[in-house]
Amino acid sequence: MVDATPSGEAQASQASSSVPDDQGKGHPETVEAANEDGDENSSGSTVAFTSRSHRDSISQSLSDQSHFSTGLSVDDDSDADSALGDVVTQQSTQSLRASVYEYVEEHGRTFHRYKQGKYWLPNDELEQERLDLQHVIFTIRLDGKLGLAPVESPQSVLDLGTGTGTWAIEFAIQHPSAQVLGTDLSPIQPEYVPPNCRFEIDDAEDEWLYSSTFDYIHLRMMFHCFKDHVEVMRSALSHLRPGGYMEWQDWLPVLQSSDGSVRGTPIEKWSDLYVEAGEKLGRDMLAPRKYKQWMAEAGFVDIVETRLAVPGNPWAKGKDNKRMGFLQMTNFLDGLHAATMTLFTKGLGWKPDEVEVFLAEMRAAIKDPRHHFYWTTYVVYGRKP
Repeated sequence: MVDATPSGEAQASQASSSVPDDQGKGHPETVEAANEDGDENSSGSTVAFTSRSHRDSISQSLSDQSHFSTGLSVDDDSDADSALGDVVTQQSTQSLRASVYEYVEEHGRTFHRYKQGKYWLPNDELEQERLDLQHVIFTIRLDGKLGLAPVESPQSVLDLGTGTGTWAIEFAIQHPSAQVLGTDLSPIQPEYVPPNCRFEIDDAEDEWLYSSTFDYIHLRMMFHCFKDHVEVMRSALSHLRPGGYMEWQDWLPVLQSSDGSVRGTPIEKWSDLYVEAGEKLGRDMLAPRKYKQWMAEAGFVDIVETRLAVPGNPWAKGKDNKRMGFLQMTNFLDGLHAATMTLFTKGLGWKPDEVEVFLAEMRAAIKDPRHHFYWTTYVVYGRKP
């Protein structure tokens, strides 16, 4: 069961898992700080690490948020792996220059050329497959739903940062009377789509020039994409019909555990460094925890924040949790190199070989079921008055 709390109530929002037989006990969730202000990777070279005061401020900021029950219990079965089981002509309304379809290659991956460097993850086939897997995980975590906002009979829908377009396509299929528009910096969407679905190349931080308004605006995994989230929210508000909803779905990239099992591990170190690198590049990697506040500042009402836990590997008790943990472990491993290499080299000044050494340790830690870490999923939506 999920507790969804409108803004303005005295108590902050709380969320719990939908798996009743594995209900957690409401352990406080905070970021556990590493023991040292500096660290040394296994190659022997000292690398910049988050300061103690910086980590403490992150911990305090997170602990100030209401605690929630993850709904995940540790599976003590030594043969837990056995419980895993068995574990779809691009349509665009704007004329695109040929250069938009030319990609930039870096570290063996390809990236978008339009607004080059704005989005840090690649757009090649490997990444597209990972994005589709990520879509599956979100759908499982939301109990088969594409979103939680109480949108009724939407006629016009905007999916910002649509990626491969899977969310937009599925929403169009489920709502045949709706016109669904997906926008992204990369033209990686499929050629054949439902007749009520189309895609455009666009940047949500540019001036919005849509000629019509929307009933529903959706974003997913966009926490690191914007320098000014509130301005994007204001743009969305001005392009929503009265009563329309905006919904954000994101994972907080601070990997946590209820039992302290990630303390002092590469997992904890990666979380700290990822946040620090983002800050140095002008991005707030902890943005999801502020969505509720920012949406209120932008002018939304009836704002609801829901938090859910996604296990980082198959450590959690219960077949469904194990399957979700296995899928998320695969998703994380598949995207780890691209996300880390870009951020650590450009944000922290690491050399590529230093990143590679650290990632070898990180992969082993991710796959270790003794590390009971999880991703906090934020789903925040609000209504235009």
